[in-house]
Amino acid sequence: MSERCLVVIHSPGPAWEPGLPLTQQVGIQEHRGHYLKLLDAGQLEMGGPFVDGAGGGMMICKPGMDEDTLRTHALSDPAVESGLLQFEIRPWIIGLKA
Repeated sequence: MSERCLVVIHSPGPAWEPGLPLTQQVGIQEHRGHYLKLLDAGQLEMGGPFVDGAGGGMMICKPGMDEDTLRTHALSDPAVESGLLQFEIRPWIIGLKA
């Protein structure tokens, strides 16, 4: 049986500065630190930015992560609170894995 997990997909919010590199966006380091808490707690598999210039990125949670807990975490992200990023949470099936 395939494993189900949750993915947080981030996209630029109204405070995103077009043309400014990701590393120079105000609040991006706080966003990274916020998700490091999930990584340190063993609830996050991996995460990172998209590199196509459109902005945003995604976080892949480990199977079994509770959606309400994840939504609360995502809503309290300083980058979401400031409008730098917006997010959606989507369920995902791990169909292939090394």
